[in-house]
Amino acid sequence: MSDNRNKARHRRRRTALLAGVPLAVAAAGALAYGTAFGAFGDDAQPKASAAEATAPAWATDAADGFASVNALGQNGTYGGRGGQIVTVKTLADLEKYATASDPYVIVVAAAITMDPVGKEIKVASDKTIVGSGTSGHIVGGGFFLGAGVHNVIFRNLTIRDAYQGVWNDKEHDYDGIQMDGAHHVWIDHNDIRHMADGLIDSRKDTTYLTVSYNRLSNDNKAFGIGWTDNTTADITIHHNWIHETEQRNPSTDNVAHAHLYNNYLQDDPGTTITSSYGNYARGNTNMVLENSYFQGMNNPVVRDATATLVQRGSVFSGTSGKNESGGTGAAWDPKTYYSYTLDRAADVPALVKSGAGPRSSIGTTAAATAAAATTLTVAQDGSGQYKTVQAAVDAVPANNASRVVISVKPGTYREIVKVPAAKPHVTIQGSGASRKDTVIVYNNAAGTTKPDGSGTYGTPGSATLSVASDDSQLRNLTVTNDFDEAAHQDISNQAVALLTSADKIVLDGVIVNGDQDTLELETASAATQGRVYIANSYITGNVDFIFGRATAVVDKSVITLKKRWNGTSAGYVTAPSTPANRKGILINRSAINGDVSAASFHLGRNWHPSGDTTVDPQTTVRNSTLSAAIKSTPWSDMGGFSWKDDRFAEYQNTGAGAGTASTDRPQLTDAQAAAQTTAAWLGDWTPTAG
Repeated sequence: MSDNRNKARHRRRRTALLAGVPLAVAAAGALAYGTAFGAFGDDAQPKASAAEATAPAWATDAADGFASVNALGQNGTYGGRGGQIVTVKTLADLEKYATASDPYVIVVAAAITMDPVGKEIKVASDKTIVGSGTSGHIVGGGFFLGAGVHNVIFRNLTIRDAYQGVWNDKEHDYDGIQMDGAHHVWIDHNDIRHMADGLIDSRKDTTYLTVSYNRLSNDNKAFGIGWTDNTTADITIHHNWIHETEQRNPSTDNVAHAHLYNNYLQDDPGTTITSSYGNYARGNTNMVLENSYFQGMNNPVVRDATATLVQRGSVFSGTSGKNESGGTGAAWDPKTYYSYTLDRAADVPALVKSGAGPRSSIGTTAAATAAAATTLTVAQDGSGQYKTVQAAVDAVPANNASRVVISVKPGTYREIVKVPAAKPHVTIQGSGASRKDTVIVYNNAAGTTKPDGSGTYGTPGSATLSVASDDSQLRNLTVTNDFDEAAHQDISNQAVALLTSADKIVLDGVIVNGDQDTLELETASAATQGRVYIANSYITGNVDFIFGRATAVVDKSVITLKKRWNGTSAGYVTAPSTPANRKGILINRSAINGDVSAASFHLGRNWHPSGDTTVDPQTTVRNSTLSAAIKSTPWSDMGGFSWKDDRFAEYQNTGAGAGTASTDRPQLTDAQAAAQTTAAWLGDWTPTAG
């Protein structure tokens, strides 16, 4: 942000019409979601069209806060209301309607992956972009609003996973939503996380902005406002859950009127992300901060000497450092501009944790509601249809012709889960804000004796979660094998967290945790194909922890190296057993790192099961960041077979563990690399959300 601060030059406006009441707690104590906000006079907006009269309630909702104020020729913010409602499931369709000149309500009904990664769609005025229930995901990119773009609503979306392995990496300046000189924008009920730069950037005099009921998490920069010498912007920020972000929570630079209320800022102790500061009034900002809740934050409220900050009613729990207010700017009352109701600060954590983020009631149509009959819910507390994941899998009919989504509420599910081959098209999806919220865990190892005494499990049988059905998916959850190697050195300690043995398997936004043999990627038989696409995920382990004969792509993910049970650092990332004339394991656009010793890990070794001479193991690691933990001779022999007789190579890797071409470190030529891509690996299959 600019350090040049000019004197405020804010416009005066006529008194705003009543333009909406913020979401509030109903008499029964439940939050009211997706309701139409407020009442407008005849001059506040166009009269309802026939399209509006037949539209679902969420399609006619309008913004509250400063986005509701009439100014700059725009009467409140109502997005594409009155325009055609269109449903999109592809990037091409989303971009087509978002950039069109006509008003549209665009319903995102799938996980849409940006191509290239970091792409930001340039949205035109008069648009509502809304997720259909919880299924609308934007993966690996976001949206951009340029100068003069106005009357835009982003609602009920999950925007995630553009992170490229390095925070503050200016080569990957990818934001969730960036606005440069836009006005009248409402960002509501979204889940924005794990982007490469900022989750939200409001820049260059963007004004009449309301940001409400969003989950902003798992990022270096949450929400930055400014990049201007002018002091003209009016912004309302309320009921947001800002969680595990380091900075810009938000920072507000030269904002004429910044109204922040009922937000929940949370910093968990003992994690890799530590807050630098909470709410920050910079430059000539004039901020009113009310009834928010700060938990564990460092420097929860910070004010420049040139800024004005009025605090009232907030709660500070376990915070430290600066907590500032004061200044010489003119006092102002948000109710001069719009109506709103404050919740008690003590109630904010519960209200915001339960109420922020995408809602199943927003963005759905009659057709979508009918389709929801194929969703089975799992909750340990009995609030779902089933209490265990396996019970939900058992309820899927054999040979089901269409997708069944098993939505698993947050919790730790200690159970063994098996999805059989006769139940294809199954998605197991965590419904929490983070992939860490829903955990499926067990602790069998290859040498563990079965309960009936009939022998031991063996390596595949040790899996916590096994997926043997084609066209199945895992999303937004953690799968762990927590077998205790140190306590059981007397038995074979291969312990699989996740086993796949089918074709067209998607792992998106998952964590797979283990030690030896964490992720086993197989096929139904040696003669059949099995393709697996893994994206935006984390895989941890130490010995052969990505292995098997499947054709697998690990894309845009983090591979974390772990020390062994006795504290030593030594291991192998991959152990492919690829059949001849098939493709093996491709690690692409990922990061390999961990708290282990330098030069202690191989990228892989060649597995010839039972001495099989017909297999031709393959691992390619390309366009990835390798930490110093990777050996300068990164490939190793296994079982008496030389890795040089099989297929191991790198291409354009970076980082301390990368190296130049040699006989011990093969590098692909450009021509070879052109044939070793995700598309080449997956062939005629393009993974989708289903």
